[in-house]
Amino acid sequence: MSTAVTAHAEQLEAAAKAAGLTLTAAEAGTDFAGAPTTRTVVALTADPSKTHLLELSEGFDGSNPKFAAELATFFGELALRLRNPDPNFYLTLLGLPLTFGQFAWPFHGSTSGADTYIVHGEVHLATGEDAALHAKVSASLTQTFAEVVSALEQPFAEGFIFNAVRKTLDQGQLELVKSGNRQPVPVTTRYYSLKRKEFIFNDTDEAGRKKYLQGKVYWLSGVLGAGAPIWVADPRDAQYLNTTAEELKKNVAALAAEGLIELSEGGAWAAVTDKLRGLSGQYEAEVQEALAFIKPSFNEDMRGGHTNM
Repeated sequence: MSTAVTAHAEQLEAAAKAAGLTLTAAEAGTDFAGAPTTRTVVALTADPSKTHLLELSEGFDGSNPKFAAELATFFGELALRLRNPDPNFYLTLLGLPLTFGQFAWPFHGSTSGADTYIVHGEVHLATGEDAALHAKVSASLTQTFAEVVSALEQPFAEGFIFNAVRKTLDQGQLELVKSGNRQPVPVTTRYYSLKRKEFIFNDTDEAGRKKYLQGKVYWLSGVLGAGAPIWVADPRDAQYLNTTAEELKKNVAALAAEGLIELSEGGAWAAVTDKLRGLSGQYEAEVQEALAFIKPSFNEDMRGGHTNM
């Protein structure tokens, strides 16, 4: 193991351990552009089979005090997310259940000469059946946006990049296909309030959040998790829905009162009930409607001589 790899592991070990995580392996790697990186497998101490790959630039200094708070938050949230039946699961407001993976961190400079930073990854439809439908994505940060991020590294960007991918799907600007080229996900300052210093993705009301959380419990607990409880107070969902984790707990409490979910751990975790399982037809139809919505129709329009330019 190289000195750089060892140093990386030592810098991050304390923050990971404090969150109930263990760094189980570290090795030298390269990013998309060929620059050296450090790849570390982070495991849940209580269940080492639950892991997450963390890849950082070789030169990233995790011991820098300015990163301490965000790294602690990243590891703390990761420890909870790893307890989910599938820690890579995310739902969209359209009702598409997805898993995220194969993201090649950290960001690299655009090879086209544009003043942007790029990260590549994939999202797959996660209905418990055919996982062939997916999207290869290329998320790009403008120089202006990059300046509001603490570092162009996975712990500081993974959450808002995943939310930007979800938002782009909600807008019908990504398609899930069986094969295809990378699709762009532009991440600009329209997703960030400089005044409030926070990310902005979707304005939601109580009804919208309840619908979202009900769907998340149905898919992640009921379909993918064999009824296991899931974390419903995830700050990444709160960011995506422009709300707070505490508000999400209030929303799931209302669902529990309706007999749709069963709460645990102070209302931060929830499991599917038979009543919610009985709505399977509704959720299957929702997925089909969402897939129809994101399917491009511009080619047919152009054939008819119509454009939107």
